[in-house]
Amino acid sequence: MIEWFSAINPVLAALIGGTFTWFATAFGAMFVFFFKHLNRKLLDASLGFAAGVMIAASFWSLLDPALELSEELGYIPWLWPLVGFLSGGIFLRILDLSLPHMHRYMRKGEETEGPQSSLSKNMLMIIAVTIHNIPEGLAVGVAFGATAIFPQVTIAGAIALTVGIGIQNIPEGFAVSMPLLEEKMTKRRAFFWGQASGSVEAIAAVVGALLVIQMQAILPFALGFAAGAMIFVVIEEVIPQSQSAGNNDLATGGGMLGFAIMMFLDVSLS
Repeated sequence: MIEWFSAINPVLAALIGGTFTWFATAFGAMFVFFFKHLNRKLLDASLGFAAGVMIAASFWSLLDPALELSEELGYIPWLWPLVGFLSGGIFLRILDLSLPHMHRYMRKGEETEGPQSSLSKNMLMIIAVTIHNIPEGLAVGVAFGATAIFPQVTIAGAIALTVGIGIQNIPEGFAVSMPLLEEKMTKRRAFFWGQASGSVEAIAAVVGALLVIQMQAILPFALGFAAGAMIFVVIEEVIPQSQSAGNNDLATGGGMLGFAIMMFLDVSLS
C-alpha cells in the first residue's frame, strides 16, 4: 500500500485519505440503525479515545515533523510551528464565534455557541461537528502534501495519521448520529447527516495538500496550524464532553488507549 500511495499524485492521495476518514465517520453513523439509545458510558469512553488519538497525532504526525523541517529550512526551529499552532487555535475560535452551533453533551449553559440563530437544534449540532472536522481533514492533506516536498515526511507517516483519525472517527460518527435520533429525527436522516458531517474532511484534505505543495515555505506553519486546530477541538469540546456525565475514569482510560494506539501507528509505520 505504501508503494502504491508513493506512486500517485499527493493531492489524489490526500483526497483518498480524506475520503477514508469520511467513510469511517459514515461507518460509525451507521450504528444508528442498530441502537435506539446511546450508552453514555460508551460515549464518554469513545470521546476520551478520540481525544487521545487527536493529541498523539498532533505531536507525532504534525508538530514533531514541523520542528524538524523548520530547522532544515533555516528558520528558527520553534518559531513557525509555534505561530502555526496558535493560529490554528485562533482560526477555530473565530469559526466558533462566527457560526451558530450547539454541542449536545456539554454542561447546561455551555451547549450553544456563536451568534443567535433560528436554525433547529438538529442543524446547530450538525454545524458544530462539521466545523470541528475541518482540522482533521487539513491534517491529512498537509501530511500527504508534505511528502511531495520533504523526504523526512513519509507516506507511511501520512497513512498512519489517516488511519488514526479514521479509527477515532468511528465512535465520533456514532456520537453525531445518535443525538439526532434522540431529537426525533428518523434513522435514515440521522445517518445521512451523521455521515455528511465527515464529508468536509475530504474537502479540507485536498485544500491542505494543495496549499503546502504550492507554498512549500509555509509547511512548518501549516503542520503547526493543523495541530493547533486539533488541540483546540480536543480541549474546547471533546474532553469537556467526555467528562460532563461523571464518567471521568472511563474517559481518561479511553484517552490513554487512544494516545497509545496513535503513537504506535505513527512510530511503527514511519
